[in-house]
Amino acid sequence: MVYHAVLRRNRQNRTNYRKRAALLLGRRSFVSITVSNQNVMAQVLNASLNGDRVVTSVQSRQLMKYGWKGSMNNLPACYLTGYLLGIKSLEKGVDHLILYTGRKSYTSGIAACLKGIVDAGVTIPISESSLPDAERIRGSHIARYAELLKKDTDKYNVQFSNILKNGWTPENYPDHFEEIKSKMRNTGPTDNQVASNNTENVG
Repeated sequence: MVYHAVLRRNRQNRTNYRKRAALLLGRRSFVSITVSNQNVMAQVLNASLNGDRVVTSVQSRQLMKYGWKGSMNNLPACYLTGYLLGIKSLEKGVDHLILYTGRKSYTSGIAACLKGIVDAGVTIPISESSLPDAERIRGSHIARYAELLKKDTDKYNVQFSNILKNGWTPENYPDHFEEIKSKMRNTGPTDNQVASNNTENVG
C-alpha cells in the first residue's frame, strides 16, 4: 500500500490548494465571504506566498452604524454588507475582484453579498443568473411572510422578536432596505474618486 501525504489544511477541509495556486499566479485581489448563523463577514484580500493581506473588511454588524434594524445574516443584510464592502474597495483603489470560496459552498447569502459588491461599482466575473432577484434582496419575501404570520400573534412575536425589540416591524423590510442603501451610497466615494481609481488601475 502506498502512503500519500495530505496537507493539514486539506485534511481539515479548509483550503483548496488548486484555487489557491490560481490566485497566486493571477495576482488578482479577491473577495472572501463567510455567512454564519449570526453574522456576515466579507473581506478583500491580496494573496502572497507569505499569507493573505487584508485590503479592507466589513462585518454585517457595521450596518447598525447606518441605522439597520433587521437581521444580521439574511439576504438583505448580505447584500448591504457586500454593498458597503464595494464602496470601501473603491476607496482603496480596488475596482476588480474575483470570488474565492475555498471549500465552502456557493450559497444564496454569498450570491447576495456579491450582488451588493457589483452594484457598488466593482467588477466581478459572475453570471447574473446565479444571483438572487431584486425583490428577495430587498426583503419583499420576508415582508410577505410577516403579513401572513401576523394572523397568529404569538408566532409572529416569537419569529420576529429581535426586530420588534428594536421598535420596527418586518413588514417594512423593503423600505428600510432602500433607506439604508441610500445612506451608504451618499457616504461613499464621489464619482471623481471612482474615476480616478479606475484610471490608476488600467494596465
